Amino acid sequence: MSETTSITPTRPYMVRALYQWIEDNALTPYLMVDATADNVQIPTEHVQDGRIVLNIASRATGNMSMENDYIHFSARFGGVSQEIWVPLQAVLGIYAKENSQGMFFDPNEYDNYEPEEEASAVANKPKAATRPKRDNKAGLKVLK
Repeated sequence: MSETTSITPTRPYMVRALYQWIEDNALTPYLMVDATADNVQIPTEHVQDGRIVLNIASRATGNMSMENDYIHFSARFGGVSQEIWVPLQAVLGIYAKENSQGMFFDPNEYDNYEPEEEASAVANKPKAATRPKRDNKAGLKVLK
């Protein structure tokens, strides 16, 4: 295995950093995604020219998780909540809606990268997001 295949891609780190910078500046982070990539779970009715742009602002998403292999969150499209899964290989860019500042990525960055076995197991997303069930206990008491 050569050195180039053992080094991790910079894309997940840059996406997280730019997301934080955009949010800290009260701007709206947009994620451009290659809708034709493998393992992408997105609303296909909003795809144009093989791409989709997703609003990933904290106020527009729920349960956001940005890992090294994928981005996962829930969002509403046409009033219907959907689970979104985007492998980092499918991320084309992240930028602020208001001023277009951000970064677009080299589409060949993942060409020679082979993830370790445990990382590839995480990349194979589950079909449904699993959340731990919480106890059904009321949090309010009636005081007299």
